[in-house]
Amino acid sequence: MKQRNLLLIGLLIIPILAFGQRREVEGMKYLDENRKPIYRQNVFIPNVGEFQVLKCDFHTHTVFSDGQVWPTVRHQEVWEEGLDAYAITDHIEYTPHKEDVKINPDRGFQLLKETAERSNIILVKGTELTRNTPPGHFNAIYINDPSDFIEDRANELDREAVMKALEQDAFIFWNHPGWQPGIEGSYEWIPFVDDLYKNKALHGIEVVNGFGIHFKALDWCIDKGLTVMGNTDIHNLTAHDYDFSKEYVHRTMTLVLARERTAESIREALEEGRTVAWASKYLLGKEENVKDLFNACVELKPSHYTEARNNGTKINYYEIKNKSDLYFELNLSDGNTTSRVVLYPNSTQLVTANANSSTLTAEVVSTYIRSDQHLKVDFDLR
Repeated sequence: MKQRNLLLIGLLIIPILAFGQRREVEGMKYLDENRKPIYRQNVFIPNVGEFQVLKCDFHTHTVFSDGQVWPTVRHQEVWEEGLDAYAITDHIEYTPHKEDVKINPDRGFQLLKETAERSNIILVKGTELTRNTPPGHFNAIYINDPSDFIEDRANELDREAVMKALEQDAFIFWNHPGWQPGIEGSYEWIPFVDDLYKNKALHGIEVVNGFGIHFKALDWCIDKGLTVMGNTDIHNLTAHDYDFSKEYVHRTMTLVLARERTAESIREALEEGRTVAWASKYLLGKEENVKDLFNACVELKPSHYTEARNNGTKINYYEIKNKSDLYFELNLSDGNTTSRVVLYPNSTQLVTANANSSTLTAEVVSTYIRSDQHLKVDFDLR
């Protein structure tokens, strides 16, 4: 079960009176018991060695570009859904609400900066560079001034727009490559992208965008040393798009292995590539990061029972425990009667192995360390 912290607050824009504290008025009855309680979900993932695992979403939109919600609603979702950090990354070039909203590429950050500080959320300044496909879209986070970017979408200015972000010392990642598969070059490592990469103007790729996994992008990250990113690219309400009734469903996010819970430490981790993309049941990233995260979350307990079979063999029974809110699905290659284990968040399962086995090998099929490769782990049975 997801752990929840029922902390009533009055800082998420909506003025809420604590239940039962309103004065009674003759002739009225307040139905506060019907209100949805305001609480922050605790998404628990244990530390990975010296690193904290911070939950982050660096690709979100508001009405200041093509999103459907005001920035404060976006912040409420982030707080309630247990994230540690996020960025508002509104388009500069694409503003379909401009007849109704005074467009300011920095307004979302301005509106939320103090609110984020009060609610202990790390808000990173960012924007989305909306270029023609190919090359497609790029997110620039840790920027100074989004209004400084070029608004002209002419192809010859694509590179200049990204390089302006680099001049601001931005962390730049390529968004959702392959989202328009019918366009030639939209899902290829084209010369334009290679040029950015060689000039250190490309630092990561969005391997997971909302409900889509881009497997070729994962391979590019692995082969070229780029940072694996996972984000919602949310435009509507998250509760509208995600089926949160399932206990393993969370919004898509980047799990950042950071030394401290600070914006500076997140930036350092992004630059070092210490990330894992999380899409509810699935984890994608570099093998060392996924393996370290798995080992921090999953524990095989010592054998607690030995069964003697009629054929003379002995079988040991073990408990395997998931200590996190992540989901893991394992195929066991050396198990006896146990071939598949599903570890739901904060759950325990039984597994068996021959008493003379020293190792239990598992393929964690809910993870990807390449487009065609899952994480493999060995449990020591001695």
